[in-house]
Amino acid sequence: MSYLEDLTISKARDLLKSGEVSAVSLTESYLERIEASKKLNAFCLITADLALAKAKFCDSQVKSNRKGKLSGIPIGVKDIFCIQSLPTQAASKILEGFRPSYESTVTSKLWAEDAILLGKLNMDEFAMGSSNETSIYGPAINPWQLSNKTPLTPGGSSGGSAAAIAANLCLGTLGTDTGGSIRQPAAFNGVVGMKPTYGRCSRWGIIAFASSLDQAGPITKTVRDSAILLEIISGHDKRDSTSATREVPNFEKMLNGDIRGKRIGIPIEYRIEGTPNEIIKLWEDGIDQLKSAGAEIIDISLPHTKYSLPTYYVLAPAEASSNLARYDGIKYGYRAKLKSGEGIEEFYKRTRSEGFGNEVKRRVMIGTYVLSAGFYEAYYQKALKVRNLIKKDFDNVFSEGINAILTPTTPTPAFSLGSKGNKSPVEMYLNDVFTVPANLAGLPAISIPTGLTNDGLPLGLQIIGPAWEEAEVLNMAFRLEKESNFKDKPIQWWNN
Repeated sequence: MSYLEDLTISKARDLLKSGEVSAVSLTESYLERIEASKKLNAFCLITADLALAKAKFCDSQVKSNRKGKLSGIPIGVKDIFCIQSLPTQAASKILEGFRPSYESTVTSKLWAEDAILLGKLNMDEFAMGSSNETSIYGPAINPWQLSNKTPLTPGGSSGGSAAAIAANLCLGTLGTDTGGSIRQPAAFNGVVGMKPTYGRCSRWGIIAFASSLDQAGPITKTVRDSAILLEIISGHDKRDSTSATREVPNFEKMLNGDIRGKRIGIPIEYRIEGTPNEIIKLWEDGIDQLKSAGAEIIDISLPHTKYSLPTYYVLAPAEASSNLARYDGIKYGYRAKLKSGEGIEEFYKRTRSEGFGNEVKRRVMIGTYVLSAGFYEAYYQKALKVRNLIKKDFDNVFSEGINAILTPTTPTPAFSLGSKGNKSPVEMYLNDVFTVPANLAGLPAISIPTGLTNDGLPLGLQIIGPAWEEAEVLNMAFRLEKESNFKDKPIQWWNN
């Protein structure tokens, strides 16, 4: 169905409502595309029977007009969300065979609005990675490349979610963002990725990486679609103590594109030496576009930004080491074969050694080290103090009347799989340099595609806003999306 190329959630909603398209035909079309696109390895589980059954139900509701807000809309979700009775592994061997008896809050909100689950999407193991190369399923492939070139990373950790949207394998996806894991893949794949304020969406039923940083969010084709999904998955959840009790606005209705008089901050610390000229030009073009739309551009300073990466890579592994301590092979998941005469401690060690990948083990060891006696104050507590300083920098800027901050999303376009992190993991960690600060401060941030490199790869710009001002961030992105007029799509080499 050729019209799938330009179909968005908002357009599909209208077609389904008018009866021009049925949920069954739409679902069948996406399932056919997924089957024909296995080279991309974006999906790690396809739920065809469940999807078609739900599509038939949605079509049966047309006459009685009792449709949900997402009735008939095919969706994919990252493998980190617990879906009741379905395999949920967070792309790790340690969770082999795990089928949760419960549903994550954010996915239950989607199904309550009659969205259709097409399947689970590939990711880095336990969301620890920036390239999708730590996945037990093997890496997802970025659709933005020629078939005769080295495969490109889709980014991470929500690489499968972003690749699926770029390749038109579904209408919307859910990802999670701990240090940039929604926004970086969105930038690499030429799609829109939104990280809400920490606490806007419930974390209940999401397999934990770093609990003070993790946040669910949508990856979509357009800013409008992002607003539609974000409103549905947001809201208070009594099962999550960090979930906010704030009222959820109608984000879509607040998209008017009027940014006249808005004050946009440009942080001088984000002008990092060595950033490619293509990204600098993209940033400058974005500044000019917002300025021509009536916004006021102001240079600002976020002096503690330079400490964001080291702070993150102390705090996130520390929380990960605590969260992943529960995986011992006893109650569920992968279990090593017990050897004769082996004690329980040795059995735990072997199960975890065989069940976790190298990157996960690396971060667990770092986290255990910084939390250990003699190092807790020197590393973990100091990192907490620096995190507070980073947050105060943002608070100070926003308290002075800045409405939003514009930065690049990533320091480079998508890179070849296998080209980073082989000699030093730090090389891979540097991908998060522009995205991590928003996570440490708990702020909403969105990445939207606004241009291409000379080689034809997508680049994204990031808009960061004050806490709970997702509506402001989305509207700013909505205007920038219109001004940049990014319409490029990858060449479909993967299903030929």
